[in-house]
Amino acid sequence: MCDERGAAIEPVAVVSNERVADDVGRVVFDAPRTAASIAPGQFVHLRIARGADFILRRPFSVHRAYDGRLEILYQVVGRGTKVLAEAIPGDVMDVIGPLGAGWSVPGDATRALVVAGGLGAAPMGMLVEELAAREVDVTFALGAPSAGRLVARQLFESLCRRTLVATDDGSAGTCGFVTVLTPEALERERPDVVYVCGPEPMQRIVAAQCAEAGVACQVSLERLMACGVGACLSCVVATSDGLKRACVDGPVFDAATIAWEPSGDAEVAG
Repeated sequence: MCDERGAAIEPVAVVSNERVADDVGRVVFDAPRTAASIAPGQFVHLRIARGADFILRRPFSVHRAYDGRLEILYQVVGRGTKVLAEAIPGDVMDVIGPLGAGWSVPGDATRALVVAGGLGAAPMGMLVEELAAREVDVTFALGAPSAGRLVARQLFESLCRRTLVATDDGSAGTCGFVTVLTPEALERERPDVVYVCGPEPMQRIVAAQCAEAGVACQVSLERLMACGVGACLSCVVATSDGLKRACVDGPVFDAATIAWEPSGDAEVAG
């Protein structure tokens, strides 16, 4: 089954599943069709099936896609991700994908700043690989609650000219939220475009910093998605162009179009 955007259901087999940070795992699926067609920032809707019957699928960003395989980072936060953490090689599940609108790389971009808080690093792997392939000079600002929660740091350090780190408890890099790094990075690096993913209060702050600096900013928003294909309206985002569905109109949006909900900065994590 295939929709007009090329999304389809594909059975996928677990190749490997390992813990890569505190409460964070990385599962690799053999998924040749989806891996060949997915673009940076798009996502898949995964049916978790291992000794459990979950009615609803779970949306997951794709961290990397290569050689017919999909690499997904997940944080154990509920029953579904707990079961996913117990998956072993050979387990068969299925995905619908690729879904949604991903990151856009301007043709004339020569410098980019990528900002990720916590598991906001998940959709950034494919992005930095794409930016590196286009010879875009990338600075990465990576934040997490602690050193044990830093995700994919080695990959980003290998592909980006400069990687900045901040942790809430000061156990690695600068002590504080990742948003303490971005004003200086914007001033020093003068990027053509900024990409952001992480807790929404963090994204709101970085979007405001970019607006003040006059730099284009794209954000990847996380929403509950029951269907993932635009039918259930569970993932609506308020924008200057009206209500949009994160699953089909996003999850990546121009930050300048988002009607941000005010929230306390104390809620910002990573």
